[in-house]
Order: sequence, then C-alpha cells, then structure tokens
Amino acid sequence: MPINDTYSSHRLACGAHFAALQLPGRHTVSFQIRVMAGLADEPADKLGIAGIVEQTLRKGTQNKSARELADAFDTIGVQTGGGVGRQSTVYRCTCLPEYLDEALALHAEMLGQPSFPDVFCKVGVELTLQELTALEDDPQELTSKLIAPHAFGAQLGRHELGERQTVSSITRDDLLAYWQQHYHRQKLQITVAGDVDVKQFASLADQHFAQLGVDGERSVADFDVAFNPGVRHREKDQEQEHIVICWPGVAPSDPAYTTEKLLLTILGGGMSSRLFTEVREKQGLVYWVGAWSEHPRGAGMMFVGASTTPARCDQTARTLLREVDRLAEDIAEDELQRAKVSVLAKMQTHGEITRGRLNELSGDLFHLGHPIEVEEKQRRINAVTVEDIRQYLAAHPRDRLCVQTLGPRALEEFQA
Repeated sequence: MPINDTYSSHRLACGAHFAALQLPGRHTVSFQIRVMAGLADEPADKLGIAGIVEQTLRKGTQNKSARELADAFDTIGVQTGGGVGRQSTVYRCTCLPEYLDEALALHAEMLGQPSFPDVFCKVGVELTLQELTALEDDPQELTSKLIAPHAFGAQLGRHELGERQTVSSITRDDLLAYWQQHYHRQKLQITVAGDVDVKQFASLADQHFAQLGVDGERSVADFDVAFNPGVRHREKDQEQEHIVICWPGVAPSDPAYTTEKLLLTILGGGMSSRLFTEVREKQGLVYWVGAWSEHPRGAGMMFVGASTTPARCDQTARTLLREVDRLAEDIAEDELQRAKVSVLAKMQTHGEITRGRLNELSGDLFHLGHPIEVEEKQRRINAVTVEDIRQYLAAHPRDRLCVQTLGPRALEEFQA
C-alpha cells in the first residue's frame, strides 16, 4: 500500500509485514526485524527465556560458528543490536548501502538457522543470573521492575531478566522450543530507512525469510493491560528513596496521543521542564526527577518518578502529582510552544537521523499497522492548543494511581 513517494508498506509474499522510508542522499541504511513475540509470550515457568534466545541466536548458525558469524558482520562494518520488549523482540542493523544485501542475508541466517551451541546457552543463563544480582544495586531499574506487574498486569509487566528460579531452569531444549514456536515469517515486521532500492530490498527480504515459519504457532497474541492501583513499598537499606507513580494514559492510536506527548515534554522534557525547575531546582526535593510514558500495543501508561531522601518522600510524592494537576490551572501558551519546538527538533536531530527515522517507522508499524508521514506528525504537534492540554487532563484524571517506593521508609499518608 503506497503512502506517498517516500513511504511504502505492504505484506510480503512470505507473510512478513514490510515498510520502507526512502531517504535519498543518506550515507547509511538502517533496518529492523521485529519478531512479534516478547516477554508476555514466555512460559510462566521460563521467565527470562526471550532475552536469552535473543542473545544466543548471535552465537552461531547451521553454517557458521560464533566466531565466523561475528567475523562476517565485522568484515562489512555493520552496527548491530537488539532487545526484548513486552510484546516483541527487535534486531537492528545499520550499514553502508553497498553492504545492505549481505547484512540482510546474515540476519536471515542468524534468525532462521541458529545452532544454539550448548556452551553459549549455559553462558546466557549464567550472564542473566549475574544481571539479576546486579539489578539489586540499580534502584531506579529495580523500582521499575517492581511497579510493572501492577501497572500492566502479570504478563505484560514481566521483566526482561525474568526471575532467578525460572532462569536457572532454562536449558538448550527450552531455547530451541521457544524459537521454534515464535520465530516465524508471519510474525515478522521488517522496516528499512535510507537511500535504498525499496523493491530490491523487499524482494530479498521475501526470499531470505521464506525459510521461517515451517512449524509451530504463528498467530500474534494480544494481551490486555491489567492495571492494579495501590501503594506498595519494598524495604531496602540505602541512602535514597525511589518513587514511581503511574496511571492510565492513551495508546499511540488515540487522537489525544500527540497532546499527551507534549504534556510529558512540559512536565519532564529537559532542564526547563516543570518537574526539574519546580521540584528539583526551586524546592530542592530530589536528586533525580522525570516523566515518561510506556505503550504496549493498544494501551498507554503515564509515569512520574523521583529519587529523594527518606525524610522527604511523602512531600516529594505529593509534589509530583501537584505539578501534574497544576498544568490544567496555569499552563501558558509560551510553555506549550517551547514543548512543540523541543519535540519537533528531536524528530529531526535526535541521534543519527537514519536510525531515528527508522525507529519512528518501526514504531508506527508496531502500534498502528502502517507508517505515518513525518509531515503529518508535525502537523498534529503544531495543532495542539492549551485547551487540548486542559481537556486531556480532565478526561484522564489521576483518580487511580499505582505507587511504588523503594528505600528505608514507606509513604505515610499517601492515598492512591
């Protein structure tokens, strides 16, 4: 389905969903291969397996050892990466245009013909157990892990490292079974951005990934968010108190999504944001403060968080929400305009432009099923008014909150 002269999106013959963004004159090309299976798809007794599969796939194929596969990527100078999300697993690559076909072929071999060497399967389990130990010394990430099951529900709220007991039980056979069940061409979303011959790339992707999807479950599962409000605390002997508060927001498909993005920028988008200036600079309540959102497919969750002293944790929690509510009372036009400039600038300058635009394209395909032109996104941003912010806050009240604290002291009189 053509979008315009720049964007294209359609189903390949093999069943994978494909989208492309032509960026003439760019010196690099980036592509992503998204497998529509993530943390929520893990067996309950094998939590952490999706991440170990993602790591171990890189450790050799039926035709190449781990060293040979690594050398093949290094020889063409590609930058590769990946990660596991709540509902998908992503493999990323950036390379020079002349090596695009070879880079795609290597990824197809890696995802379609893995060997899962036993030694690397065991190493993957051991490294994950070590990361779980290190997580206890990362209070910000640990607080996020603690609140997630209550914010999203037991399945969508899983952590990528799983749990020590489940990770310890994972074997090579388990990794192979997970791969066989979920790594199929019908579960792939393939996106590419840069100075690329779209028809040629699509044809090659169709050929390379036709090998996936011979057996197993091919359907993409949907999971509903199960929001569970309440105030929860985990005792931990440390100098700082970490606080995270969340409440339901909107999905990227919702017309109010752009308004929400600007609201978050006003709240936590840099050193001129309300939370930074009011909570940190003026009142000196926190070491760190922020506002952000997370979006499983078809849903959204708003977050504010901070690290403070145990003695000031109650005051900090109240102040965070007060700053959110105060937006409806005194948001100014110049404040909204600064947020628009910030969001629009990031769309054009954030990181390496090809990778940045590819991330936008991949996100559109994941959440919406089709690309959205950058000009249309800019139009939506510029159209948001102060009254839209007020209406959003009125339509999405903070009357049900999920609160998680981590540190030596629990909140005393906070009402969720």
